[in-house]
Amino acid sequence: MTRLSAVLAAASVALALNLPGAHAEETVTRFEAPGDGGELVIASVTDLDFMRPLIAAFQELRPGVSLTYIEDTSNNLDAIVSRACDEGRFLADLVISSSIAQQVRLVNSGCAREIDSPVLATLPSWAQWRGELIGLTYEPAVMVYNKAALAKDGPPHSRFDLIDLMRQSGELNTRIATYDIEDSGLGYLFAFQDSSEASTWGRLIEGFGRNSVATFCCSSEIIDRVADGRAYIGYNVLGSYARSRAARDDRIGVVLPTDYTLVLARAGYIPREARNAEAARAFLELVLSPRGRAILDGDTHLLTPLSGPDALNRMTDSDGEAPALRPIPLSPALLVSLDRAKRARFLTQWRKSVTPPTP
Repeated sequence: MTRLSAVLAAASVALALNLPGAHAEETVTRFEAPGDGGELVIASVTDLDFMRPLIAAFQELRPGVSLTYIEDTSNNLDAIVSRACDEGRFLADLVISSSIAQQVRLVNSGCAREIDSPVLATLPSWAQWRGELIGLTYEPAVMVYNKAALAKDGPPHSRFDLIDLMRQSGELNTRIATYDIEDSGLGYLFAFQDSSEASTWGRLIEGFGRNSVATFCCSSEIIDRVADGRAYIGYNVLGSYARSRAARDDRIGVVLPTDYTLVLARAGYIPREARNAEAARAFLELVLSPRGRAILDGDTHLLTPLSGPDALNRMTDSDGEAPALRPIPLSPALLVSLDRAKRARFLTQWRKSVTPPTP
């Protein structure tokens, strides 16, 4: 298929699925299959490159099933999925996102159906909710750093180290990158969890403000900035993307903070209006099968809940103290972060501390 025909095919799929108006972040990719074995539509925030090996494996197991992959940012995906649920309209057969608070809200609002699969029995209790939302990966929030820039004294290994480094000579001024927590559902979740977990939270964001932190929508943008030296440190980056990039780019190092490391399970659910729930269930079962775990850990470095702790030990550059892993459970407790009043207060605090004043 030529590039033009691929673009036209993606556009026709978007129209057929009745997607909302196009925006810069959304991409729709079609994986055709021979024959007429039906279609599976997946809506996700996960970069397509990470999903290609799983999609290929799925189509080997189901050679007649075509697959459409809708990729979007977390907040945009949440908006279009929520709208489809409210309207009782089909959007996708499977929704996968690392913004798990938004996922829990959607499931809690009746937007999902029971997965009804034996695979649920293989998951830890924190990585599933009501048999409708299940964790697919085991992913830490890490710090990435530019090895050359921090070669002399090494990277910070904890938030206490990072705070001390921000208070020193000014080397980190304009050289720290993190999520734009107003644009990124995942970034907001990590920041909100930090505010609950860390005694260092106030000093941390004060240091971000003093050092004119740069904020971005996505892990890949943060990592790009660290790789080329525009930033020396990226904070709270999703570990799967960091590990994958560090494996092929020796400019980048990865640290799991030793004071604590937040860990989430990228989660998936089958929407209530799914047209091919059986294929969606089969895809989830593939991801959590031995073959799927081997693909994730070997090819894409997205870590499953079952093999995650061992794989995390291979991720960090730290040779000393092991991090205290703190999984974020899939539970209604996550809804606290989405309460409108709490969110407004939290973002106000963030802006006052982090956003530089307008000249």
